[in-house]
Amino acid sequence: MSSSKLPSTSFENRAKSSATRNPISLRLYKVLGTSYNEPAIREALETLSELYGAPKTNKGKAVDHEEDETGTLDAIEAKVSGSGRLISSGSGTAARARKGLRRDAELKLTQGSQQFLRAFQEVDKMFCKSILMGCASLLDQAGGLRSARHTVSEQQATVNNFLARFTLAQEEAESLQSRDSIIDAQFLRAMHNAEQIIADARLLMTGEDGPTKAGVDIITTASQQIEQGYDKLTRWCSLEFRQFVKDALLEVTPIMREAIKWLRKKPELLSEALSSLSQTRQSTLMNAFMDALTRGGPGGLPRPIEIHAHDPLRYVGDMLAWVHQCIAGEREFLEGLFGLKGDRRMVGSVRKFDDSEEEGWIRELMDKAFEKLRYPLKTRVRQTVRSQESCIASYKVANLLSFYNLTMRRTIGDNAALSDTLNEITDEAYQIFYDTVEAQARSLARTLLPDDQNAQPPVALLDHTQVLREMILVYKSSLMGGESEDELRKGFQSILDLMVDAAVNMCLSVSDARQTQRPGWDNDLFVLNCLTHLLNVIRSFPFAEYKAKELQTDIDARAELLITDHLNNILRDTSLAECVNVCASNTAEPISRIGAMQSQPLSLALRAFAVWLSTPDVVHPSRLVPLLDRRLAENVHHAALHSLVDVYERICAEVRRPENKYEAANTILGAQRPFGNLSALKQILGVEVTSASRQP
Repeated sequence: MSSSKLPSTSFENRAKSSATRNPISLRLYKVLGTSYNEPAIREALETLSELYGAPKTNKGKAVDHEEDETGTLDAIEAKVSGSGRLISSGSGTAARARKGLRRDAELKLTQGSQQFLRAFQEVDKMFCKSILMGCASLLDQAGGLRSARHTVSEQQATVNNFLARFTLAQEEAESLQSRDSIIDAQFLRAMHNAEQIIADARLLMTGEDGPTKAGVDIITTASQQIEQGYDKLTRWCSLEFRQFVKDALLEVTPIMREAIKWLRKKPELLSEALSSLSQTRQSTLMNAFMDALTRGGPGGLPRPIEIHAHDPLRYVGDMLAWVHQCIAGEREFLEGLFGLKGDRRMVGSVRKFDDSEEEGWIRELMDKAFEKLRYPLKTRVRQTVRSQESCIASYKVANLLSFYNLTMRRTIGDNAALSDTLNEITDEAYQIFYDTVEAQARSLARTLLPDDQNAQPPVALLDHTQVLREMILVYKSSLMGGESEDELRKGFQSILDLMVDAAVNMCLSVSDARQTQRPGWDNDLFVLNCLTHLLNVIRSFPFAEYKAKELQTDIDARAELLITDHLNNILRDTSLAECVNVCASNTAEPISRIGAMQSQPLSLALRAFAVWLSTPDVVHPSRLVPLLDRRLAENVHHAALHSLVDVYERICAEVRRPENKYEAANTILGAQRPFGNLSALKQILGVEVTSASRQP
């Protein structure tokens, strides 16, 4: 059995394996195994049924729409039973459908597409018409929108320009309103823009309609912003000014200079800021002055000023030089702060002050800066001046004060408070000096007579003129240069008058005293020597020329008296004095019978004259030897000799006149030299007599 079953089983297995490889079998298995209860399959079959359904006539029967091309399709009614099997109602139609399903489907699709095309053509016509109408409206609307957009753009640009011109940028507004203390170029630019906005807004409000709300709002906002900026500037300047506690820090930055320029528009704010500066500089200069007096510079160099308190000239000079240096530095700093350019004047030259607002601020700040220095400077200078006993030392200190007073006043002006202090201590120093000079003059007037009592100037006068010479040299060294002759004269006139007049009075008083004690003493020579000595001291200085002329006039007048006196002495020495008197008398009697002009006395007188012509007094008169001025002595002697020639000539003329009744007149005159010859007398005396002969 087993053997009979094996071949059968093997056959079945082979049949199954071959069936699985047969496509028809596979399709049959697939169709038989397909379920038609799926909604998609049922929908497909219903569509297929509609495609191949029987055509309907006008009475309701099915009609073939494409009878010429495809023929009549059998109606297929596909009914699906509960078991799911397909039931065909017409095998012919189904067969045709299986063959031309694709073609029929495409044909049906084409017919549907044509219907859609015809419908769409109608729709297209209607749509195009509607589109044309709509597009025209849209184009009109688009044109209006473009015009409106252009208008809006212009309005927006106008608004942006308006806002840009009449409002600050965000960063600029923040720089003005922020509470920090930073002042930079952006802040100053914001201040300028805010000010410009206010100016433009005011111009905007000058229309016919009057102020506008927008203009008022703009000005209000910008004003608030700029006021905040001014407050910030004031705080910043006050803080910066408090840093100026050393001379090394006195540097003005461009930002600070610009800040001061802005604050000058608000004088009350500028005054508030500058008050901090003045207080700082006042304390700083006071402390620096006290340090310079007692501690000196860094590391002890320069040395403290009070170390030289024993030397009044250096002590006062160092203090005044320190103050002058500070004045120059402070002035330069303030000029830079207010943006003033220096006038490049020479040191000590007169500064040209104007009436500008900046100059007013500078003067006020200078006064306040040196306010505290005035008292310690005045106290120390006054103590130094009052402690001097020598008039030279007093004058040197007073002259030094006058020099610095003039120099500083040329820098700070005559109306400065420090100038008042310098004027006060200078006047006091000169008053003390004049008191010293007057005391010396009184002491000079009480000069005791020397024992030798010669005609030379006394030692007291020499000492006095030495002091005068030193004073002149001090005054000359203190000149600034460029002074007029009148200024030079007035600068030393009071001192010169006091010193010279005191010396002249002393000489006259001594001369009178000597004349009383010693009648034979030569009073004229003593006075001339004293006056000549005084003249020699002052004559080389132009500012003393007026006083030298006064002395020269006095000397010339006394020289004329000395000439007459010297001639009289010569006439007495030559025994011609009586002869001259007789010749000068107005008498009707012949002079040959009168006194010394009688023949015998006249002969004796002419003999004595001849003897005198042989003495050295003809060339070097012993009386004039004590005169200090040798030229003056020569002039006096030569003038007396000229007069002597005139006297001899007159005597000879009187002797030769017949009405005088001299017997042997030529014998009387020719018995002694010069034998009545004027030419011989001139040669002996060494003079030339002019036509205008001098009369005794």
